[in-house]
Amino acid sequence: MSYPFAIGHGTENDFVLLPDHDGSVHGDLPAERVAALCERRAGLGGDGVIRVIRTAALGFDHDAEWFMDYRNSDGSIAEMCGNGVRVFGRYLADEGLVSTTEPVPVGTRDGVKVITFEADGEITVDMGTPQIFGQSLVAVDSQKWPALHVDMGNPHAVAFVEDLLDAGSLLTEPDYDTTVYPHGVNIEFVARRGPGHVAFRVHERGSGETRSCGTGACAVLVAAALDDGVVAPPSEAVRYEVDVPGGRLHLTWLPNGHVLLGGPAVIVAHGTTDL
Repeated sequence: MSYPFAIGHGTENDFVLLPDHDGSVHGDLPAERVAALCERRAGLGGDGVIRVIRTAALGFDHDAEWFMDYRNSDGSIAEMCGNGVRVFGRYLADEGLVSTTEPVPVGTRDGVKVITFEADGEITVDMGTPQIFGQSLVAVDSQKWPALHVDMGNPHAVAFVEDLLDAGSLLTEPDYDTTVYPHGVNIEFVARRGPGHVAFRVHERGSGETRSCGTGACAVLVAAALDDGVVAPPSEAVRYEVDVPGGRLHLTWLPNGHVLLGGPAVIVAHGTTDL
């Protein structure tokens, strides 16, 4: 069976997109197919797979026509992906499936996210309200750091380090408290760059180190702002520039508690495959 695909990325967090509007092409989207598509040597290559499907086809009760059915590169289902939802929005716009002149709701397993197409070509997503929990420890080799547990629809452990190289190669998953994160966790290692400016590397559960993580950037904003003395929710908008290996993201924490994630999103290829 041959089927169409597209490839896109947001700050080099890359995805294989599968148009399957009524759910008739990929069925339950087997994990083996996702892993084969994401494999960088024998497949197309990607940090994850996004199925472009109508919400009604999956049976979700969301007030959004389109649903971002997201899978990690190992085939496991993820609740949310901040870079992915921007790439999803870019695909919908490029294909003429939505208008770019007004905000567009997108269904996800973490509820409806609203995307806005900016005049400069970037896309902003309202990522909702973070849940902030306590601290635990993360470790790489013999080094340990306290990490703040921030949930953005998926779990994050945010640790501040002196140098991003302290995180090591990230070829293997850092150690963390499995009683705090029984279903795994995305782990961000953050270094200060200046006032309102941080950089981080991330190990994403189910994918390994990636060039960027949108929900991770939101968690990093929250952790950095709290570390800078901001009270949650902030009394006025708090803005941070967040650097990732794949580029720069723009984060805003609003007084209503919501976090806005802004950044680029592009589609770089289309084709067909029988993987």
